[in-house]
Amino acid sequence: MELTRAWLISLLLLLIFVANVAQTDGKRYGRRRLVAAGAFQKRPTVTFDVKRFGAAADGISDDSAAFLKAWAAACPLPGRKMIYVPRGEYLVNPIEFEGPCNGLMEVLLSGVVKAQPNINVFQQTGNQEWITFSHIDRLLITGAGTLDGQGAYAWQHNTCSKKKDCSLLPGNLRLNFVTRATVRGISVVNSKSFQLTIFGSNNVRVHRIKILAPEDAPNTDGIHIGNSTNVRITNSEIGTGDDCISVGPGSRQILISGVSCGPGHGISIGSLGRYPNEPDVIGVAVKNCTLTGTTNGLRVKTWQNSDRSRASDFLFEDVVMVGVQNPIIVDQEYCPVGNCEKGAPSSVEISNLTFRDIRGTSASRMAVHLFCSKTVNCRNVVLEDIDLRFMDPRSPSLAQCYFAQGTALGFMNPPSCF
Repeated sequence: MELTRAWLISLLLLLIFVANVAQTDGKRYGRRRLVAAGAFQKRPTVTFDVKRFGAAADGISDDSAAFLKAWAAACPLPGRKMIYVPRGEYLVNPIEFEGPCNGLMEVLLSGVVKAQPNINVFQQTGNQEWITFSHIDRLLITGAGTLDGQGAYAWQHNTCSKKKDCSLLPGNLRLNFVTRATVRGISVVNSKSFQLTIFGSNNVRVHRIKILAPEDAPNTDGIHIGNSTNVRITNSEIGTGDDCISVGPGSRQILISGVSCGPGHGISIGSLGRYPNEPDVIGVAVKNCTLTGTTNGLRVKTWQNSDRSRASDFLFEDVVMVGVQNPIIVDQEYCPVGNCEKGAPSSVEISNLTFRDIRGTSASRMAVHLFCSKTVNCRNVVLEDIDLRFMDPRSPSLAQCYFAQGTALGFMNPPSCF
């Protein structure tokens, strides 16, 4: 009996020991699994606050060096890095953020960054733009902050309305040879010239941004695209003194959707043919946009006496016009400076151009104006379901076609000129 009791006690102690070992090993291996799982998780974002690099954020001191130091510290590191611009006012001289960088670079803008109003500062530094991002793969510029070019002082020095070979004043923001870039949420205002330029870039997204300048601010195009591929501009508000969006030579596969434009000169492809040997423009779609009080609506413009190039595969669809001066216009005698060689035709070849479901009010009787080149006529132009009423209900709207070959489909007001 005593022997049996002793055996049972020994067995119970053995079971307790085994259970403790198993629990300890379970905890040990559980930690290992946790560590192993964590090894595959994304690395956290490393933040570089410009204030910690010396930015005063008082709107008076020059904070340029602090911005560049933060970038220089972040750019070489692997993983995702954030340049953080907290609330406050930052005075920044012309600067360029250069790549290549190691991993994704994010700029989170919460404050207001202001440019020097005096253009002499730009001439002294040799910079043609205010803020430039160059040669970067994977770039995100986001936040609710503002880039303010303080351009009012400089606009009086603009000479581009008087001569063809003028030098543009500095723009606000330029993306130069960037890939996989997104600009989202920010405001860009009062540039001395172009507000946002996208050049030599690929796979760029511009979403939900606000661009503003006075209606009389010269050459302040909202967004200008050149030599770039696969650019999407969506759900944004643009009001400025020139084209809300201009698509220049070498642009391919461009989508503009959900944009509110006005004031300004409308949404334009061009101007094209200003310089020799310009690359073609292929594949532009403008959809679901509203233009209010602009001087032009949907426009293709090419210079007189231009070299030969191609502009093709354009779709303008589901666009509302509210009191627009020239809702649909192709102008192949474009010459804003007034001293072009009179009568010299454009050699830019326009083809496969569709205007579909364009509706609203025209501030002039000539709601549709297709003035193409007599040397290279516009080919395969389609007008489909057009309803553009002259704002004066006593007079009908009109359409004019010169050297344009095309087709009219569906409802047509004004009546087709084909």
